[in-house]
Amino acid sequence: MLLRGPKREFRTWTSDSRRWNGFEPRSGDIVVATAPKCGTTWTQRIVGMLLRQSAAPFPVQDEQPWIDMRSAPIEDVLAMLAAQPGRRSIKTHSPFDAFPFHDDMLYIHVARDPRDACMSWQNHTAGYLPSTYAWLDMNGTTDETIGEPWPIPPSDPRDFFRAFMREPQFAPFTEFTISEYCDLERSYWMERHRPNVLMVHYNDLKADLDGEMRRIADFCRIETPASLWAELVAAADFAAMKRDGAILLPTAEMIWEGGHDRFLNKGTNRRWLDIVTPEDLHRYETEANIGMSPNLKAWTEGGRLTAGDPAALGD
Repeated sequence: MLLRGPKREFRTWTSDSRRWNGFEPRSGDIVVATAPKCGTTWTQRIVGMLLRQSAAPFPVQDEQPWIDMRSAPIEDVLAMLAAQPGRRSIKTHSPFDAFPFHDDMLYIHVARDPRDACMSWQNHTAGYLPSTYAWLDMNGTTDETIGEPWPIPPSDPRDFFRAFMREPQFAPFTEFTISEYCDLERSYWMERHRPNVLMVHYNDLKADLDGEMRRIADFCRIETPASLWAELVAAADFAAMKRDGAILLPTAEMIWEGGHDRFLNKGTNRRWLDIVTPEDLHRYETEANIGMSPNLKAWTEGGRLTAGDPAALGD
């Protein structure tokens, strides 16, 4: 049952939340919802294997489409979802209040330290092909709420971090900065007590992949034979995903130099330690403390195994 419709629109160079308007839900559908570069494809891979009960690689973005993405006509995306049997999984990078919320669907939100997400975003955007830039420019200039081409960010990683922190000398900014990160995280944090919302963290997936996959499986009410479980966990390892990247992301070479190898870059954290200065980190602390409550900030930086279960933490 629909509990509420979207409370706002979320429109960027890549995303338009209005594309949810024609979506027809099914009971048990699973939404993987994240800020960019926070473990989206990793979680989609896990959810897909659970639904399929198979470790065989599959084209993640084809089977679990990013519904908000301004790429394929929305009619085609909705028709593809309608043709899928049983439960489906869908991806979004929109804030929680920018799309409809149903009490019989499941929502998995995945977070990551914003400094780590920033470094991954730098690699992500630096690899765009000229045709990708042209597509982004078209989206921005034809959307009246944006009205400008994609602002190519600094190529230097430290300057990119400073742009992510919205230092004025690096304006105009891309669609993903500390401001958008905090806005999105607040929207999911407010709903973390709901029984059909699961809060997952990138750090916890790295620290205890087996345990976090069991949390996801239990939340999705999917039982897996013990004889298959170890195979699923092994297939969700970053090295295995890198190995299977051509199958998991068959169209990546149309977007990035290096294709799937660029998209599935390193899977590591804290690369920013060798890039940013104490002054940069002071700027981060200022922006993060403005944009997030202390408990939300602690969880986004450390995860459940470090900061505690979000459902047990105060606002």
